[in-house]
Amino acid sequence: MTPRNTARRLQAVGAAAAIAAGTLVATAPAAQAAHCATPRLAAGWYEDNQARLQQLIDQYGKCNPYRPTRAKPVAVFDWDNTVVKNDVGDAQMYWLLRNGRIRQPAGGDWTTTSRHLTPAAARSLADACAPLARPGAPLPTGTPAGAGCADELAAVYGTAATRSGAAAFAGWDHRTIEPAYAWLPQLMQGWTAAEVRGFAAAARAENLAAPIGTTQRVGSASVTGWVRYYDQQKDLIAGLRKAGFDVWISSASPQPVVEVWAKGVGVAADHVIGIRNTTTAGGKFTAHLKGCGSVQDGADTMITYIDGKRCWINQEVFGVRGAAAEKVQPASRRQVFAAGDSDTDISFLRDATALRLVLNRNKNELMCRAYDDSDGKWIVNPMFIEPKKQKTAPYPCSTTGYVDHDGTPGPVRRGDTSVIPDQTDRVF
Repeated sequence: MTPRNTARRLQAVGAAAAIAAGTLVATAPAAQAAHCATPRLAAGWYEDNQARLQQLIDQYGKCNPYRPTRAKPVAVFDWDNTVVKNDVGDAQMYWLLRNGRIRQPAGGDWTTTSRHLTPAAARSLADACAPLARPGAPLPTGTPAGAGCADELAAVYGTAATRSGAAAFAGWDHRTIEPAYAWLPQLMQGWTAAEVRGFAAAARAENLAAPIGTTQRVGSASVTGWVRYYDQQKDLIAGLRKAGFDVWISSASPQPVVEVWAKGVGVAADHVIGIRNTTTAGGKFTAHLKGCGSVQDGADTMITYIDGKRCWINQEVFGVRGAAAEKVQPASRRQVFAAGDSDTDISFLRDATALRLVLNRNKNELMCRAYDDSDGKWIVNPMFIEPKKQKTAPYPCSTTGYVDHDGTPGPVRRGDTSVIPDQTDRVF
């Protein structure tokens, strides 16, 4: 080969290499951008909350180049009054009562519906409901004849007391179960999960169609008759999922009910953790509940409530089994983000490692911790629909903001056991 031909060949190879390199330089960022466009959150948040949430997505989303092989970061949302305005459990209870879907308990004995039901509540329920249906048959609570039974059921569920004011529940761990919340799925005994999902779909359609502020008649009472998804939370969940987060719902409403509602924000049933019934061999719900951690199925002492939410999240999301699920896990086995609105959410919110979103509903322990913000990871937002007015008195953090396992009030303490001082309501 002559020197001139050799030079031409080297020039051609160089040109080809340059073209190839140029192609890689030009197309790689474009391809990466097309595959990995970081979602941008819509407006509608309080002060800098949108920026803080966007920073979370930017840092932990799949577009960040230093996380290409890491498992998806986990985000967990409470449901009622966090993703939606109002309570889908309440909406379901009212629907069941209006449509006569609660069954007379075995032998007419209401203590079979909850191990925590007091004798006084059982007597009041029997007096109001016993003449209306045989055991196992649906009670006609949507009829004039069944109004008294509907009123008693609604009182026990909604106020944890009978219409005469007697305590309806006793003897429970105040950090792992709320008997009135647990009672709703327990009252669904005799139905299958598919049937309950059908009830939930009907209640959802009614409550979404009803104008904001609508009330409905249940028994002789007027109760809330509408629910709305928060647009900002729908947008946040969509953004997190698009950015590669593993998004879960943890709720103290019944599992099949939340499954139906969660579809509206793109979260599948296998990413919903609600209160779960045990079932018969034929698939019908019993009045007993599935347990978590060291709590066996049917013990009915741990639901998705405060420390129970921690257990269920550890078990279902991170695969922790046995008593270990009840404990705080290493940071690598915890959610990076959590959102809630109530003291019922406090444990799984505290477990979040990067950011914790609180919707202000004036709940003592939650607001004490959120306003104290001892590690700089809490953000507070007013409710997006009908936000509460400013709480005039300080939150009693230093005295009674915390409720212990036996129901005894006490001060709210930080992780180092120091007492959180009383906090002024600042976000409303």
